[in-house]
Amino acid sequence: MKLIYPIALTKIKGIGPRTVRNIMDHCDNLADFFSYSKKELMQIPGVKASIADAVHNKTYLSACEKELAFIDKHQIKALWIEDKEYPDRLKQCDDAPLMLYYKGNDVLNATKVISIVGTRNATHYGQKICEDLIRDLNEDRDTLIVSGLAYGIDAVAHRNALKNNIPTVAVLAHGLDRIYPASHRELASKMLENGGLLTEFTSETIPERVNFPMRNRIIAGMADVTIVVEAAIKGGALITAEIANSYNRDVCAFPGSIYEKSSEGTNYLIKTNRAHMIRHAEDLAYVMNWEISKKNDVNQQLALPLSLTKDQESLFNLIHQNGQLELDQMIKLLNWPQSKLALVLLELEMQSLIRSLPGKVYKSEGSLQW
Repeated sequence: MKLIYPIALTKIKGIGPRTVRNIMDHCDNLADFFSYSKKELMQIPGVKASIADAVHNKTYLSACEKELAFIDKHQIKALWIEDKEYPDRLKQCDDAPLMLYYKGNDVLNATKVISIVGTRNATHYGQKICEDLIRDLNEDRDTLIVSGLAYGIDAVAHRNALKNNIPTVAVLAHGLDRIYPASHRELASKMLENGGLLTEFTSETIPERVNFPMRNRIIAGMADVTIVVEAAIKGGALITAEIANSYNRDVCAFPGSIYEKSSEGTNYLIKTNRAHMIRHAEDLAYVMNWEISKKNDVNQQLALPLSLTKDQESLFNLIHQNGQLELDQMIKLLNWPQSKLALVLLELEMQSLIRSLPGKVYKSEGSLQW
């Protein structure tokens, strides 16, 4: 498929992601769409007379040719929604961009994609949270950190990802012919070495206010989980979290002081069950049911705690021998009252000997040795 056709669709006013899906369902290929008569075009759901006129007037051609020259000159990847390199998770969203423009490494479909967002006025508390979280993720291979290159938490996330050798991608609210804010130009340049810059906007698109919510939907849509580190009650971070929830993606938030405006947003997300409360990377792994490797723990073996009771040892061994067990299975096998079982499970979990999974399932963490 010639690249000019998908670029042309993004240049015609009134054509959005849903209309393009109708076009793709109706046409064998995009070239056919541009050869249809006005009457044929208007038979496609969502294609209005103004769109049909624009197709036939070909006023978009000069802009398309200019964009093609820009892409070629700067070695930018133009990713159509059906391309293999297009972010798989984003592709699942109904309002996913038709075209993405990307400069960087092949990391968009990493095994684990984590979006980190937050206030532009990050406090020391918020910066420390972000630093610690990303530091503890640096042993976890094939992870991508996504954010928006803004001041505050975004920049902290990108910088610490680079510091810990984790690929990081910035989603921009403008074309790739500029960097906003300009003071992050050096940071953006470093990201090209381990990550990249991504946008749905063509060159010469300035960072207008309306573009930022559009940018935020990409941040939310291309990730497995969106983490809000620190945020006020109003702002882009909460918009991103709301979009992630609408996509049925996980959202996590760090709690903060009830007296700080910079934590009003995160506390609100937790209070209203819009986000899982997390404190560190281990909480994130728990929520997402991810395995995060631990330093100096190659065999994942645990020494038998001196305080382990006979009941704790019996329950641990039962779970370990089976790999993992449902709560109902344990009740039948042990014939314990549910209140006793719940207490012993909690004691083992507090000692990091077992981990609870969704569906009232418990899994052993390593093995005991004397």
